[in-house]
Amino acid sequence: MTTAEGKIAERLMERLDALAAHSDEPGLLSRPFLSSAHATAAGVLREWMAGAGLIVRLDAAGTLQGWLAGADPDAPALLLGSHVDTVRDAGRYDGTLGVLAALAAIELLRAEEWSPRAPVALLAFGDEEGVRWPVTLTGSRALAGILDIPTQLSARDADGIALGDALDAFGGDAAGLAAVALDRSRVRGFLEVHIEQGPVLEREALPLGIVTAINGASRFRLEVMGRAGHAGTVPMAGRSDALAAAAEMIVAIRREGLARPGITATVGRMEIHPGAVNVIPGRAAFTLDLRAPEDAARADALSAIEEALSSIADEHGVSLEIVRTHDSPAAPCDPVLQDVLAEAVEAFGVRPRRLPSGAGHDAMAMAALCPMAMLFVRCRGGISHNPAESIEAEDAWLAVRVLAEAIRRLAG
Repeated sequence: MTTAEGKIAERLMERLDALAAHSDEPGLLSRPFLSSAHATAAGVLREWMAGAGLIVRLDAAGTLQGWLAGADPDAPALLLGSHVDTVRDAGRYDGTLGVLAALAAIELLRAEEWSPRAPVALLAFGDEEGVRWPVTLTGSRALAGILDIPTQLSARDADGIALGDALDAFGGDAAGLAAVALDRSRVRGFLEVHIEQGPVLEREALPLGIVTAINGASRFRLEVMGRAGHAGTVPMAGRSDALAAAAEMIVAIRREGLARPGITATVGRMEIHPGAVNVIPGRAAFTLDLRAPEDAARADALSAIEEALSSIADEHGVSLEIVRTHDSPAAPCDPVLQDVLAEAVEAFGVRPRRLPSGAGHDAMAMAALCPMAMLFVRCRGGISHNPAESIEAEDAWLAVRVLAEAIRRLAG
């Protein structure tokens, strides 16, 4: 590692720590979209981006854009980046690593006096987590031209503040959101570095992974209706116990998830009525989060789950209602961009490991605009959305070098 490289690598970790200090709540990291902490973090990031020679501006959707001009201004641009907003009581690497690793890659290339043929842009999105408003991906959807602008702008947070009003106060432009969308013919692709948020890479002792697809997700609310009764007087054989039926259904959901590679099936919340110690539950409601890297696989899993749950309902003499509350299709990563990342990873002596992403990212919105790909960085214990989030500096620096090599190949 040269002296210049060493400085860039050290500065990357220092900047990750520095941005973590920008929080709306003392003692923990909490930086929701368009908050005071988001504004101060964006201000610091703007200085760093300008210092790297980027032409920086805040777009109408609150995304900080930094552009590096190419020798051929008409060549399709290569886009890089991730998000800088966080969940409440967050770790310091989710999203932020992708922004600062891309900045470090640009700094590394400029230190080597490399100049791009095509324009390169670094994007720092601010609404990936969807914490403050009941909508999300404002920045990336706006760039991709797929933002439902009226719905997005009218959404209100817990204090009754409309997103559109907060966006204007932040320095964005609610009235100008439609103009943010980029021309598809002018974009080569989008690359996002992100911590894995899972245990696969650590288990296989690999620092990096190439994402194959961002899983599609379906969410449901299921309601089981039985018959409430006295816990001491109704015989076991004659009951219509909603909770007992729901318990078997949850076990069946887990069984179907385990039987299907790549599928995750999660029951995350449950309600019981009337909820008394001496009353047979007459109603049980629970949620289902179903994900898969391929939409067909998710549909097959849902069909099997519905069949199993219907049979259980019949056995218990209860009724079952399933209501879909959310549906997001899978976002496959571009095979060519995957190969570029895989070749760069292999060039540094690391076995390319391809794996899907179970979590959503800005890249899934950007897929509507251009080919996209993601590079995962190993995180300790697979922990994310938690202050215990941790990565190795060596892994982060390797991601920077791999990304820099990919930029050379795609924009050089």
